[in-house]
Amino acid sequence: MPSTRGTAIVWVLASTLLLMTGAPAEALSLPTQFVKLAASQTLANPGIIVIDPTTDQTIFSLAPDVGRAPASVLKLFSMTTVLNALSPDLVFHTTLSGTADPTTFVLLGSGDPWITTSLFEADKYQRAFSPTLINKLLELHPSLKRITLEYSSVYSLDIRALQHYFSGRLEINPVKASPGTATTSEIASIHSPPLSKIIEFTLLYSDNALADRLSRLAAHTLGFATDAIGLQAAFAKTLNDLGISPKGLHIYDGNGLSHQTRVTVRQVADLLLAIRANPKYEVILEGLPIAGETGTLKNRFINDAPKAVGLVHAKTGWINTTVSLAGFVSVGAKEYVFAIVANHIHNLESARQAARVTIDQMLGTIAKPQK
Repeated sequence: MPSTRGTAIVWVLASTLLLMTGAPAEALSLPTQFVKLAASQTLANPGIIVIDPTTDQTIFSLAPDVGRAPASVLKLFSMTTVLNALSPDLVFHTTLSGTADPTTFVLLGSGDPWITTSLFEADKYQRAFSPTLINKLLELHPSLKRITLEYSSVYSLDIRALQHYFSGRLEINPVKASPGTATTSEIASIHSPPLSKIIEFTLLYSDNALADRLSRLAAHTLGFATDAIGLQAAFAKTLNDLGISPKGLHIYDGNGLSHQTRVTVRQVADLLLAIRANPKYEVILEGLPIAGETGTLKNRFINDAPKAVGLVHAKTGWINTTVSLAGFVSVGAKEYVFAIVANHIHNLESARQAARVTIDQMLGTIAKPQK
């Protein structure tokens, strides 16, 4: 009895011949090389799906309903959930205020996930520069050598970064602010760029800390806990809201680093179709890296599939045993949705790189510029 994998490949080969001989002219003809690459040992039994979004026709599928660890392709789910919970125009504010005690100050945030102590990053990406707050304080009170900083809705890691920045100049003793802490006048404030810009950066450069922080904020906003159970509920709600079955979905973080997370390539592709169809999620499309040009795809395709440079817009992903890519490939005047998750890769960088090359070459067999 033939295996499911063998049946799928035979079906695709037969479908390819039909497409090449009798299908409508606008249908995508998958070359034999695409199918051979899909079956390559370098991908080690992956999940693959290619869909024509204009007809909802599945052009190719290989084990599309098997749950797999998707690595950073999960960020497509997390950023969709974020936009399901929060406005893309949201701006995070952080203020520093005085108290009746001349050496105690209150840092009140709104959960800004992207505060920085790097002036370079603040200038380049318009991130909120937290030292601005303390610099203003020292400008007003230059004799201060140590302060108590009560803080709320600011990440502890960002507080530690602030301590490190002023090490040797000002001793900062941080404590969690109590609900009844009374403040006097505001000393200084900073704000983030709009959430849309933060999401674009998160996807373009696959920022794990941002993805996880934003996901947990979204879960909280939707009324769920911020642990793995809450993330699972928030992601499942997002899929249900979009008419996508969350069956088999297992979420353990917001960035895809967990090897326990499971999604199917069909769920990934269905999510991409929903994103493409709804202007609400346009920022996700804008944040996808472009093959050979931007973000985490800047150095891919150039050597192994040069014909696809500029024609693939997709989210990358990798963890020790997974290499993944999901997004859109342009074939002439049409654009196709694809998702590829190879989650049985040997835990060697050489194996992961071989898988990336195979995936790039697969897409290179079909990518074509518009005439």
